[in-house]
Amino acid sequence: MAERPPFLSVVIPIYNEEKTIPELTRRLGILQELLIANHSFKKDDLEVLFVNDGSKDDSCSALKKFCFRTNGYKLVNLSRNYGHQTAITAGIDMARGDAVVVMDGDLQDPPEFVSDLYTKLLEGYDVVYAKRKKRTGESWFKLLTAHVFYRILKKITRFDIPIDTGDFRIMSRRVTNVLCSMREQHRYIRGLISWIGFQQTGLEYEREERFEGVTKFSVGKMLKFALDGITSFSSAPLKLSSYLGFGTAFFGALYALYVIYLRIFTSETITGWSSMMIVVLILGGIQLLALGMIGEYLSRVNDESKNRPLYVIENVYQTSTKTSKPSKRKT
Repeated sequence: MAERPPFLSVVIPIYNEEKTIPELTRRLGILQELLIANHSFKKDDLEVLFVNDGSKDDSCSALKKFCFRTNGYKLVNLSRNYGHQTAITAGIDMARGDAVVVMDGDLQDPPEFVSDLYTKLLEGYDVVYAKRKKRTGESWFKLLTAHVFYRILKKITRFDIPIDTGDFRIMSRRVTNVLCSMREQHRYIRGLISWIGFQQTGLEYEREERFEGVTKFSVGKMLKFALDGITSFSSAPLKLSSYLGFGTAFFGALYALYVIYLRIFTSETITGWSSMMIVVLILGGIQLLALGMIGEYLSRVNDESKNRPLYVIENVYQTSTKTSKPSKRKT
């Protein structure tokens, strides 16, 4: 008889979280107790998948030891660092639950809140996302840029992407199956889930400060993440290039008429080296901006045409075997 899938799978990407792992596993144990008490779960009704995204510290070793001795916990070890969104994808692909949770491993997403998300899902929703009511321990710069980015993205997309939310959410199996079929290279998970549709709602929570260490999201990574989100779900940057082109052409035509008027009907001469340089620099900047935008989209088309796998799994470690073969699941 085939093994019955667990009721709930929890996917947790891990990157250099060695010092957080003991507390993370302890609080996942509390989550399991909450699910048993509130939803009549059995111990084997919860599956937790840690996805090691090429950590450079001892996160992998610590998770191996824990997964070898604890039923229901798996370590999906990627062959190198592929990035946060791809690590989430690998975990979702491996998840077998009737419902799947995605949360970060730095304990800013409280594991105990998963019980509340699951309760809300049982009301008939397909996705319940955790909406940040308060974000402690984050700089004003990150708060400001996140505030601006989410609202810009909401304005330029043709479907509703909830603002002030991260990847922390729970999904039904039918949403998970659709998400697994979407294999684009430049991934923005929360946008993909919103695009799928079905019944979705939010549940507010207070996002906690990192348990240990500093954020792994540098300014460069945040900019790339924002660019992936915008270019994956909106053609607004390309349209902006067209609008800038039409606008500058229109004002250039007006200026040309003005120059002709001065030449024919007045005795004034156009010496204007400074004004000419300003016009050249503005036009050159707009042209380079437009080419850069077009280049970003072409780069993404090129990446998709290569049809490479999103990730490679080195091995999956769990209690059943310490020398399990690498997964052959389609990536």
